[in-house]
Amino acid sequence: MLNNTNFKITITALFLLGSVLIACSSDKKVSPELPPEPEVPTVKGDVTIYVTTNNRTYDFAKQAVDFGSGSNMSPTTITLDQATRYQTMDGFGAAITGSTCYNLMQMSAEDRAKFLEETFSTTTGMGQSYIRIAIGCSDFSLSEYTLCDEPGIENFALQSEENTYIIPIIKEILAINPDIKIIGSPWTPPRWMKVNNLTDLKPYNSWTGGNLNPTYYQDYGLYFAKWIQAMNQEGIQIYAITPQNEPLNKGNSASLFMGWQEQQAFIKNALAPQLKAAGLNTKIYLFDHNYNYDNLADQHDYPVKIYGDEATAALVAGAAYHNYGGNKDELLDIHQQRPDKELIFTETSIGTWNDGKNLATRLMDDMQDVALGTINNWSKAVIVWNLMLDSERGPNRDGGCQTCYGAVDISKSDYKTITRNSHYYIIGHLSAVVKPGATRIGTKGYKADGITYSAFENTDGSYAFVLLNNNDEAKKITLNDGTNYFSYEVPAKSVVSYRWKD
Repeated sequence: MLNNTNFKITITALFLLGSVLIACSSDKKVSPELPPEPEVPTVKGDVTIYVTTNNRTYDFAKQAVDFGSGSNMSPTTITLDQATRYQTMDGFGAAITGSTCYNLMQMSAEDRAKFLEETFSTTTGMGQSYIRIAIGCSDFSLSEYTLCDEPGIENFALQSEENTYIIPIIKEILAINPDIKIIGSPWTPPRWMKVNNLTDLKPYNSWTGGNLNPTYYQDYGLYFAKWIQAMNQEGIQIYAITPQNEPLNKGNSASLFMGWQEQQAFIKNALAPQLKAAGLNTKIYLFDHNYNYDNLADQHDYPVKIYGDEATAALVAGAAYHNYGGNKDELLDIHQQRPDKELIFTETSIGTWNDGKNLATRLMDDMQDVALGTINNWSKAVIVWNLMLDSERGPNRDGGCQTCYGAVDISKSDYKTITRNSHYYIIGHLSAVVKPGATRIGTKGYKADGITYSAFENTDGSYAFVLLNNNDEAKKITLNDGTNYFSYEVPAKSVVSYRWKD
C-alpha cells in the first residue's frame, strides 16, 4: 500500500512520462527548456483609469479601482452635478497632413497598423475621434498645389498627394474607427482665383497672400463641393469645413487674406448655396484662426461680426480657433455673445519656441490651456496640429513652420522609433474616456490650486472625468456621482482620466 507521499511521487512520475511520450509522438518539436507563455495581465475594477506623469513614470498607464463602501467622509470629494449641462462633445484628434501621411507611409505596414490602432481604436487604443485635413496643400505638404491649378473649375481633380498618401492613410484610419469625424480647410485657393487686393483686382499669381477675386466666388464654392464629393466617392465622409485656414495670416507658405466681410459674402452668396445645390449638409465653421485676431482691430470678434447678418448666421454651425496669439478666454467671450453657435478648437503646435520636447513642462501647460482650458470655455472639439513629423521636423515647406514638432515624432533613420510628445497624451487622455456625443456636466466640491478638471456624461450612461494635478505632491481625490464614489491618489505632476458606469 502506498502512503500519501509515495502516491504523489508516482502520479507525478506518470504525468511526466506521459508528457514526454506525447511530445515524442508529435511532429512538432517541443523544448522542455522553454518557459510557459506569460499570462497577459488584465485590469479590472469598477473604474478604468489612465495615468501619465510628466516624467513618464506612468506612460498612459491603465489602472482600475473599485467603488467605495460605506459612508464617504473625504474632504477632497468632487461631486458630479448631472443637472448642470454644458456643450456636447464632437471629439478629439490631430491633423493628418501630407507630411504626417508621408511619414506614416515610410513605416512598415505592421508598424503603421500598430500605431494607428493605438491611436484610433475605440476598443484597444486611445480612440481619437476627430481629424483635420487640408483641402489642397498646407505648409506641411510635399509641394505647393491646389486641386485646380489649371484655370477653369472643370479642371478640378484630386492630386498625387491625396491619391498616394492622404487617402490611403485615411482609409486605414477609417478601417479602425469608421465613425471618425473629418474637418477640411484650404490654405489657398487656386492662384488664378487670386487678386492683389479688392480695390485694384489685379491677378496675383502667388501661393502666399492675396485675396479671393469676387468674380470667382461661385467657382470657389463649387471647388469645395467637388472636393467633398470626390472624397465621398473614396468612401471618406467630410463632417465639416472652414472657408480658410488662418484668414488673417498673409505670410504662410500657402495662404490667403479673407477678412470677415469677405468671408461673410463668400459663405452667403457662394459656398453655402453651392453645397446645398450639391445636396451636401457639411457643417461650415467660421474663422479658424487666433484668439487675438492677429491684433487687427477691424477684425476683432470676427465670427460675431459675420453673425450680425442673420441670414449668414443661419448657414453656419459656429467658429473655430487657434491659440498662436491671445488667450483662451476669448472662447468664453464669443460664447456669451452668441450662445446659440458652436465653438471648436482646431490647431495648436509645439516646437522649438516653446520647449516642445520637454514633457515635464509641456504636458502640464498643454493640458491646462489647450485641452481642459478650451473645453471648460465651451469648445466641442480639440484638434492639435501634425499627428506625426519626422525627427528633423518635416517634411515641411519654405515659409511655413520649420520649427514644429508633431504630436509624435518618428526617427528619420529607421521610421520605426517613435517619441510621444505632450499633444499625443493630452488628446489621448480626452478621447480614451470622453466619447463623441458626451455632454460636459457640472461639478461641486473640492477645488485647489494646481487642480483642473472637466466632467462628462457619455451617451451610454457612463461618466468620464479628466483631471490635471499640476502640484509637486500627490493628491488623494474622491469622485462621487451621487450613487457611487471612489478614491484614487493622483500622482504629482500628472494627468488622470477616469471612466465608469453608474
